[in-house]
Amino acid sequence: MADKNTKETMKLLVDLVSIPSPSGNTNEVISYVEKYLAELKVETKRNRKGGLIATIEGQDSSQHRMLTAHVDTLGAMVKEIKSNGRLKIDLIGGFKYNSIEGEYCQIETSSGKKITGTILMHQTSVHVYKDAGKAERNQENMEIRLDEKVHNAEDIRALGIEVGDFVSFDPRVEVTPSGFIKSRHLDDKASVAILLQLIKQIKNENIQLPYTTHFLISNNEEIGYGGNSNITPETVEYLAVDMGAIGDGQTTDEYTVSICVKDASGPYHYGLRKNLVRLAEENNIEYKLDIYPFYGSDASAAIRSGHDIVHGLIGPGIDSSHAFERTHESSIVNTAKLLFHYVQSNLVL
Repeated sequence: MADKNTKETMKLLVDLVSIPSPSGNTNEVISYVEKYLAELKVETKRNRKGGLIATIEGQDSSQHRMLTAHVDTLGAMVKEIKSNGRLKIDLIGGFKYNSIEGEYCQIETSSGKKITGTILMHQTSVHVYKDAGKAERNQENMEIRLDEKVHNAEDIRALGIEVGDFVSFDPRVEVTPSGFIKSRHLDDKASVAILLQLIKQIKNENIQLPYTTHFLISNNEEIGYGGNSNITPETVEYLAVDMGAIGDGQTTDEYTVSICVKDASGPYHYGLRKNLVRLAEENNIEYKLDIYPFYGSDASAAIRSGHDIVHGLIGPGIDSSHAFERTHESSIVNTAKLLFHYVQSNLVL
């Protein structure tokens, strides 16, 4: 049975995934997080990239920690306004066209007008196209069917739609009685919800952190550079809180916290990894160690940018990443518990 904190986290997560925020168009969700933290009287500031940094002063201000999770999601842009009254799209983020086939979507014009549609194969109708099932799912064959009476490019432009308008995908979020949450964009809004709930707990319980701790809500992770700046010179440890990858050969599941030992960028800091494992074992937190073969995080982006930090990566296990995602409340609970003990622990150096 989920406790009050977990239920609040799940409700917060539903709110977050329901706010469209493809990389490059994240102001609305950042404003939501900003308001949430302002109500807790937490100091925040925006960086020039549009991300949000919350800071809680610790007993030691000469050494800092930074934790990060990202609110930007996969999405698309209008690539071309087609003569048949439909839209060609260009993808934002690393995913495949087949993962969005049949998905409801929303186009936001530069004036802020929002128009709905559906992402379909051009050759969808089996009554017309013999190769409907075999045709490749790619930019040439897939298009947006608008929920407007349009016949040509002129009709579309009359709606205010133009090349470069952002396209977001319907999350279709649902929380099941068995404790699962299934939705697009759990990567990485599940971790954002966990961090926000952690900050709330720290404030409400007047917990004194050992070190000044920054929480970066980044907004460009899906395109590779959300967390590679605004790291204070005093920062010693940098922990990315992002999704754990599930699939063949993986240990990560939907019920535990995943501690990443290595991804496509290389191994994470061994000392920090061992400290996270120690904290999990001492506090009866269920965890899995894992390697994510095709993955990079804001922590690895920070290392690549030349920051002299100890870096790590943990997160809830997310099934069907970058597609029809799902996790269980127990994975969120275990991730939250590990973070609660981590921010109160000693630095590894």
